[in-house]
Amino acid sequence: MVLVRQEIGDVLRDLRTQKGHTLRQVASRASVALGYLSEVERGQKEVSSEILASVASALDVPISQIMREVADRMELAEHIPDTVPVEFVAEQSLRNFNLQLDLSDARH
Repeated sequence: MVLVRQEIGDVLRDLRTQKGHTLRQVASRASVALGYLSEVERGQKEVSSEILASVASALDVPISQIMREVADRMELAEHIPDTVPVEFVAEQSLRNFNLQLDLSDARH
């Protein structure tokens, strides 16, 4: 299951590291406790919209960019592949083969 708090944390961490900031720097600029921000980045704590706004400002990134990235990641994580599991294909092939044998026996 995809957790929104985990995706938000991952996006915040990625943005912070891309910008070359330490956790301490961002926490200080956002006026957020270092330990709390660390827990948010690890997906252990939910982040309020107010704190998210402070962190976004500290990172000089619009909240909309953060949320768009979160949505994109969630979409990828939730994507159900269009492929059929190998076990199902093998089982269906065996059933079809047995059905064909049964039909050919019935004709003779």
